[in-house]
Amino acid sequence: MMRFLRWSTGLALLCAGLGLFLTWPTPLTSSEIAALPSGEAARGETVFWAAGCTSCHAAPKSDGDAKLVLTGGLELKTDFGTFVAPNISSSIPNGIGAWSLADFASAMLKGVSPQGSHYYPSFPYGSYARMTDQDISDLYAFLKTLPASESVPAANQLGFPFNIRAAVGGWKLLFFNTKPHVALDTNDVVLARGQYLVEGPGHCGECHTPRNVIGGFKQDAWLSGAKNPDGEGKIPNITPGSKDVGAWRAADLVAYFETGFTPEFDSVGGSMVSVQHNLSKLPKTDLEAIAAYLKAIPAKDDGA
Repeated sequence: MMRFLRWSTGLALLCAGLGLFLTWPTPLTSSEIAALPSGEAARGETVFWAAGCTSCHAAPKSDGDAKLVLTGGLELKTDFGTFVAPNISSSIPNGIGAWSLADFASAMLKGVSPQGSHYYPSFPYGSYARMTDQDISDLYAFLKTLPASESVPAANQLGFPFNIRAAVGGWKLLFFNTKPHVALDTNDVVLARGQYLVEGPGHCGECHTPRNVIGGFKQDAWLSGAKNPDGEGKIPNITPGSKDVGAWRAADLVAYFETGFTPEFDSVGGSMVSVQHNLSKLPKTDLEAIAAYLKAIPAKDDGA
């Protein structure tokens, strides 16, 4: 009996150790950090709008130049609790002003903080991980030019067990990867650009794809729509199978991104208002690439 207890205890410890090893926060390696290119703020501004940073990190209801003060504070309500967007302004004590490029790249590409802990995936690093090193460096350079805010947003409001940050390592083990969500003709430069923008910095799937009970994407329902985390209405299906958007031409999508008006002359509403504002800042060629991607992906029934 004692031999069995020793054996079972040893096995349990081995399994626990293996679990910790597999789920431990893993920032960029020294060689990956050394390979990061220098950034250019002018290019980084385009990445900034593509990545939608203001949608979560600008103060709620801010407008105009105030959107560039990334003070945080927006509450993101989910089935797991309420996440509060942090201050990512250039403030040294309260924002990310003290972060190095390596700190920033590890956060964006690996979901790991400068302190070596996992970020919750409410920060969409699962999408940002598909970004190029050059775009990461350019975005970092642009963020350095923005104003500082000394605001200290409220803490996340999460109950047990979702308040155990270490458990995010298990979620990453199951769902965090950089594989394409859709197999497309990568020789088509327009489609390739659209896929990069939608699946990477644009992180469209974070809202438009339904999730399973532990918050992972339902991959077979990519971009087919989802319930609204705030509980009002739904996030629409944006695949060609949509009863609404599916009938739009690529030119209709581009016009919507530019102006906020649908082909039926309705106007953008809800959380999409800030997204459309961000998209309107992009070059038309990027909007055309996004539209081409959305017309090329498989048609899906409404996922919501």
